[in-house]
Amino acid sequence: MASCLAVLAAAAVVGVRALGHEPAVTLLANWTGDDETHFREAVIKPFERKYGIHVDYQGSNAESQVLGADAEAGTPPDVVVLTGPGELAEYARQKQLVPLDGLVRRADFGPSWATPLTDGHVYWFPLKADLKSIVWYPADLSRQELKDAVHRPAAWCVGMGSGATSGWPGTDWIEDLLLQRYGPAVYQRWAGGGLPWTSPQVKWAWKTWRDLMRADGDQDLVRLALKTPYQSASDPVAARPRGCTLEHQASFIRGRPAWQRADGRYVPSAELLLGTAPRAWEVSGDLVSLLHDTPQARKLIRYLASADAQRAWNEGESGFSVHTGVPPAADGSGSAWHRSLARTLRDGNAKHCFDASDAMPPVVRDAFAEAAIEFLAHPDRRDRLLGSLDTLGRTGGLTWLPSVCDRT
Repeated sequence: MASCLAVLAAAAVVGVRALGHEPAVTLLANWTGDDETHFREAVIKPFERKYGIHVDYQGSNAESQVLGADAEAGTPPDVVVLTGPGELAEYARQKQLVPLDGLVRRADFGPSWATPLTDGHVYWFPLKADLKSIVWYPADLSRQELKDAVHRPAAWCVGMGSGATSGWPGTDWIEDLLLQRYGPAVYQRWAGGGLPWTSPQVKWAWKTWRDLMRADGDQDLVRLALKTPYQSASDPVAARPRGCTLEHQASFIRGRPAWQRADGRYVPSAELLLGTAPRAWEVSGDLVSLLHDTPQARKLIRYLASADAQRAWNEGESGFSVHTGVPPAADGSGSAWHRSLARTLRDGNAKHCFDASDAMPPVVRDAFAEAAIEFLAHPDRRDRLLGSLDTLGRTGGLTWLPSVCDRT
């Protein structure tokens, strides 16, 4: 009898779903593969069990393009997770985002994460965060070997490939160099469209990156960097014989097999590249926004902004949360490098600045990434590329964020 009832119940559920009567919410994010599996198991399934709401999840490596096409067709998802606050600000300007007032407590996240726009509303919050102003190296590399490797182009693991978003690893280099040399006030002006690309400060950052890569020297290294996907750039670290030994990359890269095998450690980029303490920390995040104000979507937004969901998604060493209710592990659990990075991301006395290209208007962000690729191959074109970026940045109708740094 019990088994018959179970079969009938299951059939009823299938029937309700087929008729479209089950409460549902659509969600678009960039997590695929293992990340998608973890997100579904750790975050989505508990939400579905708790609220009886089905989450129709779509993971895409080209989510900006998918969202743009869906929005143009009038069928955007209810909730989206994007890495670019500049892109989200554009959707907010077009009145396609729903303010999160009353759904998300701004105090749960730092000011560089839940940034109000000029209308005073907050339209996004981070589900996952990463630290960027760091350089990874194998644990068995001595401090002297680490210093000696800095000015050897072959020592740098560089991969510029990322499908439709190729070039962003190069923009990270330029952003971080500018931030560490000139500080958050200059960085803020540039990221907000107020400092010309042809300024001496910005030119210095491009030249310094060129010198470290020796883009006008060994063309074999340049070609390798241009054709290598960023996910594979660190593979030579674990090869025998070992290839490159340094990678300027965000904290998420520590999950790559090569860095796991090499027991990757990190050093602040400012300390290694400029011999100074960090002026500020460049950060990035996966930001959640609401496009359709339905009861189901509101519940999902509240859930994703909760300490429980943030803790579940970032459990173990899979990521970092900056939610005030998810403090860095203080009980000795997790690796020392993970606890250290978590404390830096949550340090209220430190300065944090969001990834500048992610904060720029999408058209400028994309042109910046393309320019980084062209510059690496042809460094003599720097001034022309920067002039073109200046012209593009002066285009009318662009949406610039009022702030990307939490303390300037």
